[in-house]
This record gives sequence, C-alpha cells and structure tokens, in this order.
Amino acid sequence: MSQTPPVLEIRGLHKAYGELEVIKGVDITAHKGDVVSLIGSSGSGKSTLLRCYNLLEDSQQGEILFKGEPINWKGTGLSRRPADAKQILRIRTNLSMVFQQFNLWAHMTILENVMEAPVTVLGRDKAEVEQAARKYLEKVGIGDKCDVYPAQLSGGQQQRAAIARALCMEPEALLFDEPTSALDPELEQEVVKVIKDLAAEGRTMLIVTHDMKLAADVSSHVVFLHQGLIEEEGTPQEVFDQTTSERLQGFLSATRH
Repeated sequence: MSQTPPVLEIRGLHKAYGELEVIKGVDITAHKGDVVSLIGSSGSGKSTLLRCYNLLEDSQQGEILFKGEPINWKGTGLSRRPADAKQILRIRTNLSMVFQQFNLWAHMTILENVMEAPVTVLGRDKAEVEQAARKYLEKVGIGDKCDVYPAQLSGGQQQRAAIARALCMEPEALLFDEPTSALDPELEQEVVKVIKDLAAEGRTMLIVTHDMKLAADVSSHVVFLHQGLIEEEGTPQEVFDQTTSERLQGFLSATRH
C-alpha cells in the first residue's frame, strides 16, 4: 500500500444552501494517476461537490485535503469559510478546472487565453510560457488556432483550448465539470479523445460527466451520487456491469435511451 497521501481527498463532506442540504456526507479519494468519475442524475450534487473541492463553494462540514494537506477553516456550519487565503491560492494553482461553458476570454486570442494565468498568477517567464502554451495547443489538436479568437472556434475547439489552458498551469490534478455536455455529439468526440489521452498519460483527474461511455473508458473508479449521497462506487466494471443497486440500474437504463 502506497504511503504517499492521496492527491485529492474529501472526508464526510456536507454542503447546504440554507435549509437545503445537497451533499450529505461524502468521501472521495484519488491517488496519483487515478481518474475518478462522478455520475448521477441532474441535482444529485456532482458539480457542487467538484466546486466545493476547488473552493468555489463553501462547504459546512467535513475535510478537504490536497496531497495530504487539510484546508484550514474558520467558523462553523453556514458561516464556515477557508481561513488562509494564501493556502487557497497555492492549492488552486495546482488544481486546474475545466468548465462546461469553456470560460475563455473573448477579447484574447487562444494563445493569450492559455498564457494568461501562468504569466499573471504564477509569474512565470513569458517566452517560456508561450512555448509551453503552443505545445499544449498542439497536444489538444488546435496548434494552428493560436492567433484566432474564441468566437471563431467551434464549441469542441473552444473546449480543447480550455483544456490546454488548464494544462499550461502544470497542475497536479485536473477537475472537469461536464466537459462535453455543451457540445454536439460529433464535437464531443474531439474532447473525449483529449481526455482519454490525458488519462493514458497517468494524470490525476476528477470528472463530473453525463457521458457513461467516457466514464467507463477512462476511469479507474466511478462514483454514483444520488440525492447527495454515494449510492454505489467501484471500478467501471463493478458499477456499469455488476451493480445490484436498483437506483443505479434505473439511472443507467435511462441514460441508454
């Protein structure tokens, strides 16, 4: 058993919006090179869980750890907040998140979009970052689009640019929030290929997805969330082929139609 702490770890996480509790005590672990996919119906808490991990949302209870280091909190319950802004910035710069809606800056070229955070947030050398940015755009298959603006790209190309931007931060882990759900089926496949390639490289990833085939193909571990709790989890084979959970069977049969 490896003595290295997991890259990503959540213990007993609870998240509420006022009276409405959307995550009710969830544990998730991803060691280096693990690809963990979160699946479940709309409203099951998948994206909220991801946003809590990246500290875009405040959770009310439970531990969030990055490479064994717990987030420091102040306050309790609905008034709980991260206590150390420097810690949050340091951890966030090692965690790159890819959103459903790409979130590219419209007034910047694709190359400028990819370079922006490593230069302004990490203070890295501009020439060095440009070289890396071009390499990552090449890697995701849009190396010829450096000088165009987001509006000139298809949705699939924009999402691949967003993945290149995430990679250019040289993160320890990647978080994907429904990376293909805003795309047409043929464009979706372009993005799926990039994610599969990243998984094959042994990158640590936490992926919220509605794409069961993607989850089955790339994951080392799949978690099925239902109403804020883990209903079922295991290897793709255990979850997709051997589950005894009626809820999961119902969910999977609904996604196949």
